[in-house]
Amino acid sequence: MSCAAEPARPFQPRPPLADGALQRMAMRKPRPALVLALGNDLLGDDGVAFHAARLLRAEYPGSVEVIETGEAGLPLLDYLEPYGAALILDAAATGKCPPGTILRWDREDFRRCVAPSQHSAGLPQILELAERLGMAFPKELQVVCMEVADPTIFRESLTPEAAQAVPAMVAAAREILAGWGCRG
Repeated sequence: MSCAAEPARPFQPRPPLADGALQRMAMRKPRPALVLALGNDLLGDDGVAFHAARLLRAEYPGSVEVIETGEAGLPLLDYLEPYGAALILDAAATGKCPPGTILRWDREDFRRCVAPSQHSAGLPQILELAERLGMAFPKELQVVCMEVADPTIFRESLTPEAAQAVPAMVAAAREILAGWGCRG
């Protein structure tokens, strides 16, 4: 596609906001809490977060929004932006822990992260971009992952190690949600 295919349109500023619109926008409260489960349930253990999310959805109806997505990288900004607190659930294959180990990180841990992400943009880059753009990104951000042996094998079920550790992943999520005042 050529850049010259369409003539450039002149910039047209938006009309001014109606009286009080800016104040209403500033006073709009973010949604209370999000559980964002990442993964692919066709890749066995890569879908472990979905299993935990489904249990949490049943336990916290109406008080926590639970979303399952196969998205990664920059599209996660759209999911995270309207919330005051977000808990991300995912699988991790660090190779540093036995499968089934529950790993936890908070927002500050990702500020120190220098390793590249397997996704097009990892959480450190997303955090930095949100700050630079002045987006209403969650003030509270926690990540709970389960160490898995191989998140790339096609299968619809979890390995025994992952299946046995789902309750521990849910318990870690419950602890965080309780700390945020969420009630099941």
